[in-house]
Amino acid sequence: MVIKLSELEKTIKKAEVLPSVDIFELEAPPIHPGEILREDFLKPLNLTSQELAKELGIPVETIDELIKEKRPMSPEIAIKLSRRFGTSPQFWMGFQVDYDLWKAAKEMKIANVG
Repeated sequence: MVIKLSELEKTIKKAEVLPSVDIFELEAPPIHPGEILREDFLKPLNLTSQELAKELGIPVETIDELIKEKRPMSPEIAIKLSRRFGTSPQFWMGFQVDYDLWKAAKEMKIANVG
């Protein structure tokens, strides 16, 4: 699949301009990296999970679980996605860290820890 550079640049810029908020004040969880991949990269670029998985050399189940928000972003996938889309691994892992911290804070609050 051929993707126009201008379309890829628009997608990256859109995804990088997300507002900064205190994740611990959020009632709902922060954005999962799978949602970013699905909504800001795959859909605008008309790229299927099967095509992406093949390009990255990983099982399609891995991408499917990630975009369904059933799997966390791993450093290895973050590196592969950063190379594929011209982002950084930190871009992808930042969403995962925020998601994990929010989830841990909510679990600790429920368990009255801290």
